[in-house]
Amino acid sequence: MGPRTGRSPAARITAALVACASATALLVGGPTAVAATPGGGHNPKGPALEDLDRGLVAAATGEGVFLSWRLLAPEVSGRSRTGLTGADFHVYRDGRRIATVTDSTNYLDRAGTAAASYRVAAVVRGREVDRSRAVSPWAGGHRDLPLRKPADGVTPAGEAYTYSANDISVGDVDGDGAYEYVVKWDPSNSKDVSQVGYTGPVFIDTYTLDGTLLHRISLGVNIRAGAHYTQFLVYDFDGDGRSEMMFKTAPGTKITRYDRTGAVVSERYITMPREDVRAGYSHTDDYRLTPAAYREKLVELFQGWHRHPEVLAGRWPATLEQAFGIAPTYAYPLSRTDAEALTDHFIDVYAPARSTRNALRSFQGFIVDGPEYLSVFDGATGRELETIRYKPGRHDDGLMWGDYAMSRIEPGNRVDRFLAGVAYLDGRHPSAIFARGYYTRATLVAYRWDGRRLRENWYVDSGWVPMTNPFNDGPHGREGTDPEYGTLTTQGAHSLSVADVDADGKQEVVYGGATIDHDGSLLYSSYGVLPPGSANPGAMAKVGHGDAMHVTDIDPNRPGLETFMVHEGATGAPYGYALRDAATGEVIYGGYTGVDTGRGMVGDVVPAEPGLETWASVVVGAPTGPGLRTADGDLLGTSIPGTNQSIRWAADMTTQIVGGALEVTPTIDDWQRGRLFTAEGTRTNNGTKGNPGLVADVLGDWREELLTRTADSSAIRIHLSTEVTDRKLYTLMHDPQYRVEVARQQTTYNQPSYPSFYLGSDIDWSRVPVPGR
Repeated sequence: MGPRTGRSPAARITAALVACASATALLVGGPTAVAATPGGGHNPKGPALEDLDRGLVAAATGEGVFLSWRLLAPEVSGRSRTGLTGADFHVYRDGRRIATVTDSTNYLDRAGTAAASYRVAAVVRGREVDRSRAVSPWAGGHRDLPLRKPADGVTPAGEAYTYSANDISVGDVDGDGAYEYVVKWDPSNSKDVSQVGYTGPVFIDTYTLDGTLLHRISLGVNIRAGAHYTQFLVYDFDGDGRSEMMFKTAPGTKITRYDRTGAVVSERYITMPREDVRAGYSHTDDYRLTPAAYREKLVELFQGWHRHPEVLAGRWPATLEQAFGIAPTYAYPLSRTDAEALTDHFIDVYAPARSTRNALRSFQGFIVDGPEYLSVFDGATGRELETIRYKPGRHDDGLMWGDYAMSRIEPGNRVDRFLAGVAYLDGRHPSAIFARGYYTRATLVAYRWDGRRLRENWYVDSGWVPMTNPFNDGPHGREGTDPEYGTLTTQGAHSLSVADVDADGKQEVVYGGATIDHDGSLLYSSYGVLPPGSANPGAMAKVGHGDAMHVTDIDPNRPGLETFMVHEGATGAPYGYALRDAATGEVIYGGYTGVDTGRGMVGDVVPAEPGLETWASVVVGAPTGPGLRTADGDLLGTSIPGTNQSIRWAADMTTQIVGGALEVTPTIDDWQRGRLFTAEGTRTNNGTKGNPGLVADVLGDWREELLTRTADSSAIRIHLSTEVTDRKLYTLMHDPQYRVEVARQQTTYNQPSYPSFYLGSDIDWSRVPVPGR
């Protein structure tokens, strides 16, 4: 695959707009606009976005053939009553022009047939300046992208597993203006980080839209499978027009390349640092713990107890007997025999007394040893571009992270919570964000990829959470030791968002209940007063950890963006759900529930009400149900839409909800109109989370496509909305916030992608920003 040739549609239209405008300024919402430079959304004064093609798609319907295509941000020159203006479009069927479309980027050809061929051409001041590739109609409103499922496997414990397609991301890996599709394969024994047992390895494939498999990366046996372990970023990080991939790797990670016939071209492991090779590490290493190996780790830990820095500093008990609350028996340093005796006491007596779920004799399958890396790969070829050490390293198996402190002893749990995202920290160049930990110690690191090497922008670390006894303490909610970042602990969510919350042209990282400014400083960490009925009425407490978070312009009547988040702190959290000002962290409205409020969503589901509605799951036992609320907090009712995933599917810019989980067929439902679509023959992912592989504006007009796997994972099915709309908006992928949100959508508990502006049925077109203007 070679570089893209010729000028893109955006470049050609930009040139035409400039030529036609001559000395007349192009007006966009009043101010004088400067035409974007050629290259899609690339602009020397703004975020470097992708140079996309027209994205034309056709779908056969019962009423004819529906056509949908992209308006690109550089083509926008003004606004009308129903949208943005700039280029108009000629529609061609079988080489003959059949329509001119001015008010949208879709068209219904009632005389069209399944055998027809379609193209569209952009028109500026009556002159065609670009013509798309020809497309044929999809049957049934969808297209299947064929997949090559990895072979089944068997764990060291003799357990068989199979594979299903899981999360999906997109990127233009070859620079031709069309997206390729990056698919993560999860084994059937994929596990939450708190669950014991072996998993099969994870695979990450890259496909063209016709199903050609370009390459497959096996993460190997030393990366566990589960939602919390592998966040894979796909983005054009160096601005060369081709997307790279970036994710956590380990010894054993291998790249396999294929030709167009599907034959293997090459297989190669990532490059381990020389010092690791000299130290004896190899790609044949297997760090998955057996029960016997875990017991041995404890024996070694206990033998060295007297040397542990926290013990030497006097912060932890001097003896393990003190830590376990038993009579002093042994002399320190412990002999191996004594360390083994204390280990057996810990496994068989102390741990089960803390919780019946602490079956540490069965602890196996976790990876708590061995090197950890971060690798950058070429998106088109899979070639490894650079591998560095993952920062920060795990340090231990979770002892310092609080994994042994709670009643449920869970080695490898809090230490192996990972998040990732993309942010335009300087306002123009994308950086990769990787985070580790959020219940206790919280860390984030930002990197720029310049085409040759990773360069660290900044590193954020809350510091360790102090504990008086690592085997019996309550570290959640306690602040870390770092003087600036200590309040980050317990504030992280099971995802993160990126947005320009302070309107300075540079994006921030919204890290759950706290936000990191573009320069790596702490912008704020949100607290609230615990109400009557809580664990400590009147005390200040962090808003705390939660499972769902949404950042966009939820209330257009307020300046700036808002964050809606649900919280699981129960009686120890001031809110079960809250809407906060994204710039300051101030709570606008919220409610105490006293229990884990596990799900929440936002969207324009009641178009008669201004702004986006918010809702959270009604939890059994809560004193008051969160219910469905207006953007300014008024209760509309206790019944709520679903909370798995939202989608912009309808013609009127309202929000719809994707339903379906486990073996239930996915659906798209409108809160007022009912069921709009059923994705027959497909399934969602991630158990009860019910996540589609991806919901994003990957083709056609501004609406989002639904990407789900077929029931047998033989294909990814791309579903297209065929409602005709008269609303004209550039592709959402040319909004910087939306684009980076799509890149992070696959992170842990998948959350919807949101634009930087208010998007609802009552949209104010004068407030829609145009990148490059």
